[in-house]
Amino acid sequence: MRKIKAKELTVEGFAPYGEFYNLVEPTGKNLGSFYHDHVLYHTSGRMPVAFSSLVVDKPEKYIVDSAEYHNYTGEVLLPLDDDVVIHVAAPSKEPVSELTEAFLVPKGTVVRLNAAVWHLAPMALHNDKSHVLIVLPERVYYNDCYVVDYPEEDHIEIEL
Repeated sequence: MRKIKAKELTVEGFAPYGEFYNLVEPTGKNLGSFYHDHVLYHTSGRMPVAFSSLVVDKPEKYIVDSAEYHNYTGEVLLPLDDDVVIHVAAPSKEPVSELTEAFLVPKGTVVRLNAAVWHLAPMALHNDKSHVLIVLPERVYYNDCYVVDYPEEDHIEIEL
């Protein structure tokens, strides 16, 4: 099993996959105490945007054994009550586990993944369970979600 080190979330390191912004410690353009328009989310079509709750467990080991992507939309995630680790890989026809990277996302930091970026659910770092806000167009998980299970030899362990 290949091992990868989870990286600190930086603008340069995460740029190929999307963008992020810490909502708990905001900086940058603002109107007084209103920090606006730091992460933009574009949707295609006329589907409403849905806000969903994802509850994730803290794993014994941080193993990547599958990934998903969405052809026509990005995805937004916001860890609410714990730091999380996410894994991502650049868009490709099939996932390339050798290109997978992992990032530590502090709670309160909104992350927007670009369309077609390989990813799967974040994993809690400190708490037994973590709550994550997921923002996607309505029903994307039914009509634009492609999940691939990795063969065992392509599993990845994320080291913190």
